[in-house]
Amino acid sequence: MRKNKAMIFWFCLPAALTLLVMFVYPVCRTVLMSFFQVESVTATMADWSFYGLGNYTKIFGSASFLTSMRNMLLIWIVGGVLTLFLAMLMAVVVTSGIRGKKFFRAAIYLPNIISAVALATMWIQYIFNYDYGLLNEFVQLFGGDKVKWLGTDMKFWAMTFSFVFGSVGYYMLIYISGIEGIPQDLHEAATIDGAGKARQFFSITLPLLKGVIKTSITFWSINTTTFFLWTKMFSPIDTESSTIVPVIYLYDMVFGGKGITTRDAGAGAAVGVVLTLIIIGVYLITEWLFKGSDLEY
Repeated sequence: MRKNKAMIFWFCLPAALTLLVMFVYPVCRTVLMSFFQVESVTATMADWSFYGLGNYTKIFGSASFLTSMRNMLLIWIVGGVLTLFLAMLMAVVVTSGIRGKKFFRAAIYLPNIISAVALATMWIQYIFNYDYGLLNEFVQLFGGDKVKWLGTDMKFWAMTFSFVFGSVGYYMLIYISGIEGIPQDLHEAATIDGAGKARQFFSITLPLLKGVIKTSITFWSINTTTFFLWTKMFSPIDTESSTIVPVIYLYDMVFGGKGITTRDAGAGAAVGVVLTLIIIGVYLITEWLFKGSDLEY
């Protein structure tokens, strides 16, 4: 028994040390740093100056940070509704017994196996391009004038819809796994009772997918709060108000950016803490809304 306990200890030790060094320590240091004035993330604690809630007051008093929060909220709501709705629709269609479902499943998921950089470049260069982009070709085909899809007024929505396109396949697979886990006996019994496909979906499939929906909302919230690469691809030179999100604001505060002359790692840490609290809040709200959703079937 002692040998077994010792073996378990030594097997678990590397994982525990890795967790402490790579996760627990950075999280604790970031939270602590958010209450201090710190210029560089590599500064020793001896160089830290206690600032209380000053960093939080600073970021919430910044117009750029508030704009970034608004952009993130729009991506979360508009992009989330589109992504999760389309993913659910595709999952239902693919699992409905149509011919060639393997092909459609692979085709819809394909954007997820392409590099995000390559995917964003494709949209920027071949879809939204003003001179030879596909969208403007269609606009001219129907007699319209070319549109500056990457102009200041349209860039945010162009970026958001591109991100949605690259995300649908991932959430579709999550929904497919949930739908395929529902016993077919329930649908067969409903068919015998005369329930149509729509009635079966709203009375059987959707209620039994509440747990999967809860997971999808949580994942989408994490993806939205860590939204970085797409902003950098659509605004590669300078940070723009039309595409800025909190993670970009954090990056500029810590490493310097447009209009920022003094680096402030303490304020950047405060942004990180705020984003973490948002994710925790979304998780707790979804847990409360979908309480008891893990039905036994």
